[in-house]
Amino acid sequence: MSFSQEWEKQYADGCQQAVWPWSDLVGLVKRHCPNLAGKRVLELGCGAGANIPFFVASQSRYHAIEGSQFAVQRLHERFPELNGTIIVGDFTKGLPDAGFDLIIDRASLAHNDTKAIKSCLQFAWDAIKPGGLFIGVDWFSTNHDEFGTGEPDVDEETRSDYQSGQFAGVGRVHFSDEADLRTLFAKFDLIYLEEKIVRRVIPHGGYQAATWNLVSRKP
Repeated sequence: MSFSQEWEKQYADGCQQAVWPWSDLVGLVKRHCPNLAGKRVLELGCGAGANIPFFVASQSRYHAIEGSQFAVQRLHERFPELNGTIIVGDFTKGLPDAGFDLIIDRASLAHNDTKAIKSCLQFAWDAIKPGGLFIGVDWFSTNHDEFGTGEPDVDEETRSDYQSGQFAGVGRVHFSDEADLRTLFAKFDLIYLEEKIVRRVIPHGGYQAATWNLVSRKP
């Protein structure tokens, strides 16, 4: 069974069905790891599989660990050649293998509390080869308007119980500032860090979304 019932329901209900690779992730991977052929890649929380075609086309050796059993079953149908490397699991409790050249995450890890994120990053550290990279995109910033609207959860950076908007029905959401990210990635060399702030004009003018993109290297 899925460890995240909120996300299991999201996928089973037909939500969160993005199927195109996330441009920020593609850009950072191409810039910092331009030759993926033969490289071992692990995606944390692959969801509906938006990034899989990019990594398959790049001839990498793609692996993924995803919390939703429903989502994984669908991916096994779409990508039968990857049935052995896309698995159901809780990436905050452990990773399926080691010796990865690259671990990627598009906002999946940010849907956990601080303790769980720290645990996963330790597993990632252990699983990445020396010189390998961890690339994260769309980690939520404390400058995001939604940071002030959710209910406080188990720590200062984590919110939950959203009733509407972007985070309704997805459980916990972790928001970071720069100091938090530097602490979380203290064992890594943080080689790229970007905060993206987008202010909507129409409709509902003034709404601000803010996220982080980062690249870190294991020395």
